[in-house]
Amino acid sequence: MNTYGTWTLFVKETRRFLAVLVQTVLTPVITALLYLLVFGHVMDEHFEIYAGVSYTAFLIPGLIMMSVIQNAFANTSSSITQSKMMGNLVFVLMSPLSAFELFIAYIAAAVLRATLVAVGLYAVGWLITPLPVVHPLFVLTMLVLASAALGVLGLIGGIIADKFEHLSAFQNFFIMPLSFLSGVFYSIHSLPPLWRELSHYNPFFYMIDGFRYGFFGVGDAAPWLSLLVVGGFALAVSALCMGMLRSGYKLRP
Repeated sequence: MNTYGTWTLFVKETRRFLAVLVQTVLTPVITALLYLLVFGHVMDEHFEIYAGVSYTAFLIPGLIMMSVIQNAFANTSSSITQSKMMGNLVFVLMSPLSAFELFIAYIAAAVLRATLVAVGLYAVGWLITPLPVVHPLFVLTMLVLASAALGVLGLIGGIIADKFEHLSAFQNFFIMPLSFLSGVFYSIHSLPPLWRELSHYNPFFYMIDGFRYGFFGVGDAAPWLSLLVVGGFALAVSALCMGMLRSGYKLRP
């Protein structure tokens, strides 16, 4: 294991998103806060999803996880695509790093960015309504698994994409719809039977519901099922990504 080389690439990726901290961390927090203020203000007096939990409190974990999903994906996908278009990816590939070491460095940076966004949004949300954490270890586990899975998915998207238009299509037609239709703003029990059933095939639903369970101790799906689905999804996309990195698919001529 080339620990020093892996750490160096991780630091490079971390400095890359910290150099534009307002865009990569502060902007997602503000965007989620606007959702929270608008929807919380309108719905708070009309809906109570779980007994004793206000709609605003219900909304905060969903918005945190939605931001985690979008930012973890954006971190790796934008890095790889930008490097391919600028032609400097070759220097990373020429470094004495194995496919696994490249994988670890990119995903660790994505998890760090997603965690900073999550912590920032939780801190801001706390100012609006204090949010208890019933199962903190479960919250942390779901945060790491979900951000790692989306970081891997972003790596796959960046490898496949030849330009930013391809990446935008992937994000707009896959990541965004699945994250919005995963129970961020509602419980799936309020949906018609067909849509409720389809929601169970959306891995993002289990990320959000499992994360929410860690805060309130209640969710729409069993917590062990959420953990199993998210963990299985992370392993599946990781296996696919490692295959791409090892083969040099769309990375090497």
